[in-house]
Amino acid sequence: MTSSTVPPAIAPAELVWQDGLPQSKQFGDITFSGKNGLDEVRCSFISQNDLPARFAAVSESGSFVIASNGFGTGLHFLATWQAWQSKGPAHAATLHFISAEPHPLTLKDLEKALSAWPELKDLSRELVANYPPLVRGAHRLILAGGRVRLTLFFGEASNAWDELGFKADAWFLNRPAHEMNSEIWQNTAIERIRQHCRPGTTLATSATDKATLRTLKEAGFQIQEPDDSGCNETILNGVFQPLNVPPGKSDISASAPVSVAVIGAGIAGCLLANNLAERGCTVTLIDSASQAGSAASGNLQGAMYVKLGVEFNHQTQLALSALTFSQRYYRPYRDQYWHPTGLLQLAWNENEKDRQHRFIERNRYPEEILRAVTRQEGEALTGSSLESGGLWFPSSGWLAPGELCKSLALHPRIRRVFDFSVEHMTAADGEWILSGTGNTDIRTDRVVICAGHLSPRLIPGRGAFRFKAIRGQVTHMPAAMVVNPKAVICGARYFNPAQDTEGGQLSVIGATFDLHSDEPAPTTQGHLENLRELSAMVPQVLSPELASGSLPEQLTGRVGFRCTTHDYQPVAGPFVDENGHTPAGIYLLTGLGSKGLTYAPLLAEFVADQLTDQPSVLPAALIKRVATGRMHRPKVESS
Repeated sequence: MTSSTVPPAIAPAELVWQDGLPQSKQFGDITFSGKNGLDEVRCSFISQNDLPARFAAVSESGSFVIASNGFGTGLHFLATWQAWQSKGPAHAATLHFISAEPHPLTLKDLEKALSAWPELKDLSRELVANYPPLVRGAHRLILAGGRVRLTLFFGEASNAWDELGFKADAWFLNRPAHEMNSEIWQNTAIERIRQHCRPGTTLATSATDKATLRTLKEAGFQIQEPDDSGCNETILNGVFQPLNVPPGKSDISASAPVSVAVIGAGIAGCLLANNLAERGCTVTLIDSASQAGSAASGNLQGAMYVKLGVEFNHQTQLALSALTFSQRYYRPYRDQYWHPTGLLQLAWNENEKDRQHRFIERNRYPEEILRAVTRQEGEALTGSSLESGGLWFPSSGWLAPGELCKSLALHPRIRRVFDFSVEHMTAADGEWILSGTGNTDIRTDRVVICAGHLSPRLIPGRGAFRFKAIRGQVTHMPAAMVVNPKAVICGARYFNPAQDTEGGQLSVIGATFDLHSDEPAPTTQGHLENLRELSAMVPQVLSPELASGSLPEQLTGRVGFRCTTHDYQPVAGPFVDENGHTPAGIYLLTGLGSKGLTYAPLLAEFVADQLTDQPSVLPAALIKRVATGRMHRPKVESS
């Protein structure tokens, strides 16, 4: 087994370049047809699916979904994006493009291939800038300011169609020469495709053999004979029209709910509110505080990282997906709220050293995600004197969450209702009525509870919930009192590079992890604990005054209460009550614990997908990891 096939890595396409054209070493076929390739895609797939006219008809806050059985160089996607750009609606709407690729191109090969089409230069540049690391599973790319969402599944198409939840409005079924006997054209594969169709779903396919056509017809597709379309390749098109269903086209798909109320203006709530507003929803963002980002998300700084498991299981896959998605999501805020300085997870004691050794032995991650470094390398990367090496995450760093929350909440489709504490939620006539300390009740179609450790008070029903409130105290460290690092260092605590504030340069050390205290103010004990743990991690970082245990008067900090669950996995999606029922219109996004800055972007995207009935960013196995029904304590049977 080669290093590129050990999870989570995936073997990339192996290309040789002949006369400027890439040829697959694995399969021997040409990956694209040069200068004529773009015209062929437009003729064969975009026109045959009647996309320009259908794009123009997409409703306000609606979406259009296209699925493809191969990504290759991304030409089909970029041509579709260009058509959406020129023919799509002027109002808020979303194009989803879903593609499975068992052997994705490396970033270098992708850039080289796309240079063949100068007219796609701007789109190609944005795709390349957001191209995910070559690891298995689903990757969601948010492009064109959210008007285009690309879901890339690195793995076999059969696995993609089993794992991903969506209904396509159109299919691109390409058939490269090396797939002549591939399972994509077998009965089971066509059945998988059928399950992702609705009446009116169209397809265009280069598979013209009689066996495939017969299978498509038996699956419910009405296939048209090829006409003289002017395309160089013979392409068939068809419409999914199962028996006993009136004919028609699925000319649009999903429309968003009229209104959504998001309770809680922390990082999760603000990300979700902004996400929904970008898709065209009307959002009411509610918080008992006077502004966004006032509770646990109000810290000056927060380290953006996860701890990946030694075994590449579903829990690790969720953490990895959250990490790579959040790195892409925060990129537009670079040097404003987001600072990708790099992050070093120290092997700071014997247990962590052993864990990291086993982690590196059993897994293969692209170096753009992480790599093991020696103590000397770690010192060069962080500018700090260290006692050990660790795992270096070059694309991680720190975030100013409170300021980002305020910025996200300013979207024109977001109505901000602050100083409003929700006390009652009542269902009436298909709506929810929220009553509380405000003068006027709030009426809305959907409600999402994002209230952190206060969420259990708002969740309907009287079940016993398995949530925990964790008191976390951070210490604000004046730059003169420490040797400041160039990158984030974490272990038992995280230590961030200094930030300019009104009170001078400060860095944040944190945070304590206290399950038994509800003290809202910083304590001397909390500061001492942070400094003690930091000194154990990085012994030479403190000034002599602090190293002696003396706390200066100007030392400040902050307390936030994080919310986690019994299994330390987040809760996201439609609310399921203690009896397994799903009351209409209630969703949860909470329990993100100490890694909320990393998990929140991905899970906000997931909940927004659910609310708008758009393709899910999470595959089925990861949806189970965050299912809301887990939060209920098991009922004890009486004897």
